[in-house]
Amino acid sequence: MFTKILIANRGEIACRVIETCRRMGVRTVAVHSDADAHSKHVAMADEAVRLGPPPVSESYLKGDAIIAAARETGAQAIHPGYGFLSENPDFVEAVEAAGLTFIGPSAKAIRAMGLKDAAKKLMEEAGVPVVPGYHGEEQDPDFLAAEAEKIGYPVLIKARAGGGGKGMRKVDDPAQFRAALEGAQREGQASFGDPAVLIEKWITTPRHIEMQVFGDGTTAIHLYERDCSLQRRHQKVIEEAPAPGMTEEVRAAMGAAAVRAAEAIGYSGAGTVEFIVDGSDGLRPDGFWFMEMNTRLQVEHPVTEAITGLDLVEWQLRVASGEPLPMVQEEVPLNGHAFEARLYAEDAANDFLPATGTLSALHFPDGVRADSGVRAGDEITPFYDPMIAKIVTHGPTRAVALGALRDALERTVVAGSVTNLPFLAALTRHDGFAAGEVDTGLIARDAEALTSVPEPTPEMIATAAVALACLDTMPPRAGFHLWTPLVQTLAMDGYEARITVLGQGAVDVEVAGVTVAMRDLRRDGFEVASSAGRFLVAVDGDMATLFSAAVPHRFLRHDPLRAGEEGAGGDVLVAPMPGLVKAVHVEAGAEVEKGAALIVMEAMKMEHTLTAPRDGTVAELAAAVGRQVGDGDILLRLEPEDG
Repeated sequence: MFTKILIANRGEIACRVIETCRRMGVRTVAVHSDADAHSKHVAMADEAVRLGPPPVSESYLKGDAIIAAARETGAQAIHPGYGFLSENPDFVEAVEAAGLTFIGPSAKAIRAMGLKDAAKKLMEEAGVPVVPGYHGEEQDPDFLAAEAEKIGYPVLIKARAGGGGKGMRKVDDPAQFRAALEGAQREGQASFGDPAVLIEKWITTPRHIEMQVFGDGTTAIHLYERDCSLQRRHQKVIEEAPAPGMTEEVRAAMGAAAVRAAEAIGYSGAGTVEFIVDGSDGLRPDGFWFMEMNTRLQVEHPVTEAITGLDLVEWQLRVASGEPLPMVQEEVPLNGHAFEARLYAEDAANDFLPATGTLSALHFPDGVRADSGVRAGDEITPFYDPMIAKIVTHGPTRAVALGALRDALERTVVAGSVTNLPFLAALTRHDGFAAGEVDTGLIARDAEALTSVPEPTPEMIATAAVALACLDTMPPRAGFHLWTPLVQTLAMDGYEARITVLGQGAVDVEVAGVTVAMRDLRRDGFEVASSAGRFLVAVDGDMATLFSAAVPHRFLRHDPLRAGEEGAGGDVLVAPMPGLVKAVHVEAGAEVEKGAALIVMEAMKMEHTLTAPRDGTVAELAAAVGRQVGDGDILLRLEPEDG
């Protein structure tokens, strides 16, 4: 077994690997960019080495610098995590050439599965079913359009070197094909350095089920399936294991196909074979097709760990150090049900735009597994994936595990950035999902209901007011003294609260036209409780974030000295987040219609199309292809409506 390894990654996966290494007595070396110099994974590791500036091309993708850091610190092996260099065969060869061990599959195995078209051809030869489509080398747009016609719409365009939902476009109509192809090619080039695509038949009621495999280079086993059908824009949101509706017959067929796939390429270490499944008439042994193989540990591996009781990172280290597989197929346990929810800094109501910000509060309930690479006070930057945490629950049945996930989300506190927390909680309350009726289109079909946010009640407003006034701590803390007036008025943007202190733990709050009686007022950590209700509240200066059923409501104490801000109305188009301008479809002086696509931005390797806020004439164009823009930067201005 290794005595010291270097982790060529950041965030929650680096922290996750370090936790297992600590338990096994293996010392760890972290690497970091300047943006991550004070990050959680750096603080957890035994040693840390700087790589360079924040952009990944100057830090986490610098394979030579990572290898040099491993040699200088005496590390014997490199764990790649996922993303970055984890599936780069050239990096694997360079690691081995330096006399180090790569904790993962061989370069040959990664190459075999690296291009989706070649991988599908290989899988066909190995007897693994594949989705009908075009997987060839020809990339002429006219040729691809013709192939799409042959396959029959709807079709799915996929970057052949893709992963994580990047470079994917569903096309329902031939008229949409060219624009979708160009977008997929741009994303493929930006994310993977390869614009080539393949085209597949779109399964009308698709489910995404994957098999966790583990190999030693000769033989392989599977550790059961995960259902990853809850997706938005082809990216996973909530994963679970086992898959709803899975039968022993289908599991055996899918598991055998996954093992054949792994053994066909001499796979070593942890990997995932992903299948697209026809869910229109239940799961069937002949109703699944190979999509791709991820030659690394998956983000969602904790659900497999929960149902098997195994540590997959430990298995990775043991196999990479030369040990045989710890179990044979018949010995792998399967207990209960597990869920994982991916908590992101993103705006679910605004097409899931990634968000940034400094986390003023971050708290997970006791007894719940929360894999996180950030802490309260850390910044979510535009440079990396905006994941905050993975929240994992387990129970003897699916219903119990789902109830535990719902409860865990409703007891989570995260403030300082827009997040998808309320969206995740809404999914756990979705009737269809609760019944196990899952497919990849569920979120898109019910997006409006899943992202709607209710108005705060008078009880919520009153609770936020007393928290901002520091009246939720008994005895009072600094800011509330015996000589404080018995009646005080607190103005919040949009609300005014008149607070009357009646005695220890007793106040009346007049707000929104009603009087809220709050008795037995007390605070325990983030929980503020009274006769008016129990809520989680995080206070940061003049901002109180109150959570009700995982929905955050933000209340800003009004500062009369703070200058009011005027919105620009519908005359300007601003960058909704930091990013790179990838395409501009208009010129100054052009007439545009409301909703027309004007500018394409790329942020965190995903494209976002900005549309015209109204009909009008472009008066000024500040956006240019290749320009890096900040959150709120004006990109385009329309002529005033009054001329």
